[in-house]
Amino acid sequence: MLDGQVIGQCQKRHRHTEWLAFLRQTDRETPKDKELHLVRNNYATHKHPKVQAWLAKQPRFHMHFTPTSASWLNMVERFFRDITTERLRRGVFRSVPELTTAIEKCIAVHNDNRKPFIWTAKAGDILQKEIRANRRLSSKQNEALQVNIPRQSRGL
Repeated sequence: MLDGQVIGQCQKRHRHTEWLAFLRQTDRETPKDKELHLVRNNYATHKHPKVQAWLAKQPRFHMHFTPTSASWLNMVERFFRDITTERLRRGVFRSVPELTTAIEKCIAVHNDNRKPFIWTAKAGDILQKEIRANRRLSSKQNEALQVNIPRQSRGL
């Protein structure tokens, strides 16, 4: 986020070994005097014991985990959205290597014209939106539970 640079890798799988490879790449490609704050979702890969052991030896890496249903807090998700709408959705890819090349080109173009992301939304507006979303989610979950409860258990 500091200067808008994206460090990326396209991997065939999303296991802890690929995540460690990405962390090592990030370590190599960033100045050693910088502390790194990584905002991640709660995917088990990010918390694997081997990942934890590696991170314990890397004091400049600080992991932050987003709450469930809060992907909008993760700038990686924002970047995925942008790359999808700007290039991938309208693209035609005949193979995975072709898609990978397109993604790598998008990252290169982004980095050639990078700029930091600056939040423009007010914190209060974001929190109100989150509260409304949670209320809707809770009511839909309650509706689903009611449908799945046998009639005699509901007192009908």
